[in-house]
Amino acid sequence: MRIRDGMTPNPICCLATDSAQKVAAILRKQDVGSIPVVTNHESRKLIGIITDRDLCCSVVADGLDPQTTPIEKFVSLNPVACREGAHLDDCERLMQEHQVRRIPIVDEDGRVIGIVSQADLALKDKPENVAKTVAEVSRRQPVRPVAAA
Repeated sequence: MRIRDGMTPNPICCLATDSAQKVAAILRKQDVGSIPVVTNHESRKLIGIITDRDLCCSVVADGLDPQTTPIEKFVSLNPVACREGAHLDDCERLMQEHQVRRIPIVDEDGRVIGIVSQADLALKDKPENVAKTVAEVSRRQPVRPVAAA
């Protein structure tokens, strides 16, 4: 199956200059866990991705004011992405390798045209493929010791 047949098309995007509160409100309203971050709403060129966890573990945990804190410092830059012409299996493999639950889909110019989430896979793909992806994405990584200062 081609990615175009399995993705959620035209996802809402945000800007690095948007406030944490604005992005959190979008996440809630859209009932999603992440939003692609683009250079501007016209070009929709992908620069990163921000998740609900990013906001919670950075803005909230550090006691920053969500109304005035732009998300730019908390965006995961250069996220794993797939091209629109790729196969859904390629997207799943990338999710597994990079342990990510969502992958932005871009056109040949790097513009966001869709997103594939684990939920999209659950609705469109074979159960055994979805199970493998969920297991790999959820696999715990070994804890690395913190270097002494």
